[in-house]
Amino acid sequence: MKLKQKRKLVTYLNILDQPIKFNPFVFSRTFLLWALVGLIGGCIAGLYWIVLEFFTHKLAFFEGWSVIPVMAICGYLAGLVIHFIGDPGEIHLMVNNIRFNKGKLDPKNNPSMVLSSLLCVASGGSLGPEAPLVQVTGSTGSWLGKIFRLKGEELRSLSIAGMASGFTALFGAPLGGSLFALEILHHKHAVEYYKAIIPALVASSFSYVVFAIIIHVGLGAVWNLEAYEFAGTFDFAYAVLFAIAGTAIGWGFIYCIKGFKFLFDKKQLPIYIKTLIGGLLLGVIAYYIPLTRYFGHHEINEILSEPLPVKLLVAILIGKIVAISITVTSGWRGGFIIPLFFVGATLGLIIHHVFPSTNLTLAIVSCMAAINACVTRTPMSTPILLATLTGFSYFIPILFASLTGYFLAPRIPFISSQLDPE
Repeated sequence: MKLKQKRKLVTYLNILDQPIKFNPFVFSRTFLLWALVGLIGGCIAGLYWIVLEFFTHKLAFFEGWSVIPVMAICGYLAGLVIHFIGDPGEIHLMVNNIRFNKGKLDPKNNPSMVLSSLLCVASGGSLGPEAPLVQVTGSTGSWLGKIFRLKGEELRSLSIAGMASGFTALFGAPLGGSLFALEILHHKHAVEYYKAIIPALVASSFSYVVFAIIIHVGLGAVWNLEAYEFAGTFDFAYAVLFAIAGTAIGWGFIYCIKGFKFLFDKKQLPIYIKTLIGGLLLGVIAYYIPLTRYFGHHEINEILSEPLPVKLLVAILIGKIVAISITVTSGWRGGFIIPLFFVGATLGLIIHHVFPSTNLTLAIVSCMAAINACVTRTPMSTPILLATLTGFSYFIPILFASLTGYFLAPRIPFISSQLDPE
């Protein structure tokens, strides 16, 4: 045996002779801080969800024509909260702060975001709780970082970890939530933020455990899709074709948003007047098409379980896109990720009605992936989130669909703060 090989063998034996110890990193202040962010994020998410379910249950009592004044009043109250307590901003502002403000998220507007979003989401607005949760948990991470005097990338990483804990609590996918928190910052340069991937994963895991204990949720799919059976290589081609249809709807959604934004910004109005007008319009849509009310978390299972005629599905699709657009542009607060999944599920059902020979589950999941990737520019995290939420175990078709939506998306992203700085 050569001398060099003998030296290596002696080194290996010396290492093996060392006593086995825990990785000191596990007990370091940094790890405990990430875990603390996750624990607090999970508690915030659990408490928010309990209050949201309570108000939603109370306001669901109003149906028929009464939904119009109820949503108008809730919109007006949300506008008053924003006007008097402070404007919490939207996801564009949060992304900007993470990218260009050294990860500092100001928690002073959290009361305004929580109160206004509870009114908007519980009354039936077409935006979900993911954006409010992410803003509150992200700013909590930033606040903890300031307390422990973190700066630079450490502070940014803790803010991102807080964001990830909010995403994960709602979606129940620690890996998907962590990646989504990184990708949403910038679709082209997500690698810039990958220093935060381990903090985000740690915080997400702790957040999910706490949220699951509080809400009593288990592991498994949230939406009840039929089991998918792989039929052959052409299923990948079908996934891409379905994704092209989903991307086209994504383009339509973005232009619909731009149209309503132009209308609402045409005349300078107080925020509470805009939210009042938005509530009236949303109430009218919900009166004629009840399944467009709320953000779609439970409604996806409704459209999957009930055999709805294709004309009604088309009306739901158009009505939901218009409802989301009004909700976003009239000053209502919330997130649009789950509502976009609802739009994708509706489109998949329409495609299956028109072409009955297509696989329903593949059509739905592909459309959901494509429209979300098209709008949010998150091609990596979207397949992971959907695989968790739908129980669709064949990951590759979702990835193909997600990439299709991403590469066929408009040149200018919907979230303007994802643009490169000039």
